[in-house]
Amino acid sequence: MKDPRDIIKRPVITEESSELMANKRYVFEVDLKATKTEIKSAVEQIFKVKVVKVNTMRVPAKPKRYGRYEGYTSEWKKAIVQLSPDSKELEFFEASV
Repeated sequence: MKDPRDIIKRPVITEESSELMANKRYVFEVDLKATKTEIKSAVEQIFKVKVVKVNTMRVPAKPKRYGRYEGYTSEWKKAIVQLSPDSKELEFFEASV
């Protein structure tokens, strides 16, 4: 079995994902080859929560230019994870005063 930290790369923090956090839905960048069951078990192991549902999508590469040079951004996979109502919320920004 893969290490859970190899499956979950990083949380995706955007305006839209911040609105989803109110409903206990969190967005993560995951490994391209990871399946929904692997993502579910990895989130449960890392954060010690109960996952109800996992939605995944592949974000395609986009063409980019820098002056006369052309290329593409990398393709990546995004997972939206729904936690159960009785699980604790995940804290990505913890204020240390």
